[in-house]
Amino acid sequence: MKYLIIVTLAIYCTGCMNTPAKPLIAPGQAVQIDSIPGQCPFLTKDENGNTVISWVRMINDSTSAFCYAICKDGKTFGAPVVIPASSNIQPHGENLPKIIFKPSHEIIALWGAANPNPRNKYSGLVYYVQSFDEGKSWTAPKSLVSDTASYDQRYYDIALLPDGEAGIVWLDNRKTITKEGSALFFATTQGKNGFENARLISQPCCQCCRTDLFVDKKGSMHVLYRGIINDSIRDMVHMASYDAGKTFTAPERISNDNWVLNGCPHTGPAMTENADGLHFSWFTGGKIKGCFYTRSTDNGKTFVQHDSVSSQGSHPQLASLSNGTVVIVWDESKVVNNKVSKKIGIQVRDIDGKSKGLNFLTADTSSASFPVLSSLNDHQSMVAYTLNSGDQPYVTYQLVDIN
Repeated sequence: MKYLIIVTLAIYCTGCMNTPAKPLIAPGQAVQIDSIPGQCPFLTKDENGNTVISWVRMINDSTSAFCYAICKDGKTFGAPVVIPASSNIQPHGENLPKIIFKPSHEIIALWGAANPNPRNKYSGLVYYVQSFDEGKSWTAPKSLVSDTASYDQRYYDIALLPDGEAGIVWLDNRKTITKEGSALFFATTQGKNGFENARLISQPCCQCCRTDLFVDKKGSMHVLYRGIINDSIRDMVHMASYDAGKTFTAPERISNDNWVLNGCPHTGPAMTENADGLHFSWFTGGKIKGCFYTRSTDNGKTFVQHDSVSSQGSHPQLASLSNGTVVIVWDESKVVNNKVSKKIGIQVRDIDGKSKGLNFLTADTSSASFPVLSSLNDHQSMVAYTLNSGDQPYVTYQLVDIN
């Protein structure tokens, strides 16, 4: 059982020049979730509001397992639960294994597995298992898609829907047009039957950037993904459904980055909500490269001019605290002593999206990537990431105080 170490995030505020700066976060003030190497952390909440961390345990060079642990007292995580029959899991920071807890006390764990074939050597499948007794036993793995025409399902996201069911979006090969890219599909659970009624909701999409499914406080569904526009532009687009997924609005770009790319950047978007509206973060390699932020105060109809988060940042995630503060995390590369290192950045924005400054959770010489985060209250967030130690990756997390 590991204890969380609380670290204080020092925010540099340009309007507080006369206030002594707080010390930076010291490298190493973090906790390793498992003594066994691992990667692909994911943070969520269970049906009781407890923070849950899941990850891929790397048992040896050829064997992996999907695990999760629950923090019930706000201070410590319980023992890891190993999900059986998950040995075919393919660890991937963009195609994260995920777990969701329904109000009915059902748990669904999902992961991606490799499915190389002559049509696409990078193809994958999504499998899931269900537990109806708090993780004591699990159903046999089931494929997300039963249609044999689907040989590639990846870069999915899940969300709890207002009716207590789970929704999922993913990229699929079953597009109905000849243009480059993938199709975006949507499905929901139906009681204990698992995911059903899959249908195509948009195309074409960039083939290997993660998607984001978000449900706002009014119950509307929002989907964010990297679209392919005019056959060559790969920018982030937003869609919404106001009728429980029966229909979706036409895709709209959240920012006209006009990134022309004949390839896959492997870095998807993220969104959250507060009283001011919807907030977004993403990476672009367009005319101005880096990690950016924007917001919408009219439910995704219009977006403010984007604002830079980090010129070197990628793989952003964001969450809003209970007081409306928005927190963004990302990873970025840096050359130190002729060696490329990666560190985890963190930025705080007020309820209106104005930046209050940024900091870093790991050292310049670290090798850390794919951060995720979860809000805890009005002044704390948990951040988890993969941190290499020697030649092995380990899942690491921190509690961060936001002042």
